[in-house]
Amino acid sequence: MSGVTASPRALKDPAGSAVARLEVIHHPIVRVVARRLAMAIPLLFIVSASSFVLVSLTPGDAAQSILGLNAPQDAVVRLRHALGLDNPIYVQYWDWLKHALHGDFGTSVVTGETVTHAIDARLPPTLALIVGAFLLGSTIGVGLGVLSALRGGALGRAVDAFALAGFALPAFWLGAILIAVFAVKLRWFPATGYVAFADSPSGWLNSLVLPVVALSVGAIAAIAKQTRASMLEVLSSEHIRMAWANGLSPRSIVFRHALKNAALPVIAVVGVQAVWLLGGTVVIESVFALPGLGSLLVSSSIQHDLPVVEGIAIYFTVIIVLISLLTDLAYSWLNPRVRAQ
Repeated sequence: MSGVTASPRALKDPAGSAVARLEVIHHPIVRVVARRLAMAIPLLFIVSASSFVLVSLTPGDAAQSILGLNAPQDAVVRLRHALGLDNPIYVQYWDWLKHALHGDFGTSVVTGETVTHAIDARLPPTLALIVGAFLLGSTIGVGLGVLSALRGGALGRAVDAFALAGFALPAFWLGAILIAVFAVKLRWFPATGYVAFADSPSGWLNSLVLPVVALSVGAIAAIAKQTRASMLEVLSSEHIRMAWANGLSPRSIVFRHALKNAALPVIAVVGVQAVWLLGGTVVIESVFALPGLGSLLVSSSIQHDLPVVEGIAIYFTVIIVLISLLTDLAYSWLNPRVRAQ
């Protein structure tokens, strides 16, 4: 019977596997992800605790919201006791936190619906709004910035004026103007409401056009302004002048050399704008009556529905952490010095 002889390479596999595991642990991307996730843990705690305290300190409570302003005071007191609202704030928060650590965000004290189900039902409109505004803001903003840096003159001044207007115009005012012009007068798009994609893809798209535009104007202005400034700085550098002198094609100079070197500050602004878009959904969803997390947060805060407010705060924080993680990964991918750290 022939024996089986282990090869020298197989004998070294344990040590090789250990080395491979160490290489994975010290990989730049793994370090970035681990650092961001480690920062997310205290951030989630701080956000949840501060949200709980702020909502608890506002006048009124859930019992008064459920029974109405004219309800007898003894009925309000009994309901507050039944809901545990007469406990100290730290006791209420600790009870919520113990369940949240096991993935249970509780139930709405107003509707009795589980918080997870209520938030998941409202999540698609918010995600569609954020993703649409992010794609529109990034694409048009970078395009305008690059074009104005290359052409200069009147186009550059126009981008500066647009950036100033984009920073100054409130999103809710712009949303109202878009509704008056494109929904009421021209009747191109619906003024309010949301159509699920599964019900009608075309209706879903039409219901998002105006809110996405209203939300993205500020992001377009900020990204275009930063892209133009970064491109102008890179285009005036020595290595770009050498590229022109060596006869490289304009496309190669603009996209392979200039835009790549100008991308680092642009990525930072894009990440900040993505977080800003998340906060802007609260206003835009109220203006266009979209059934998203922003409108749910407003109504739950008014009704002092603490479990729902806490759940939305956690969801928003997780989304912000993911945006920051993607920004860090893009930054480290483009910057070799960051990858080497």
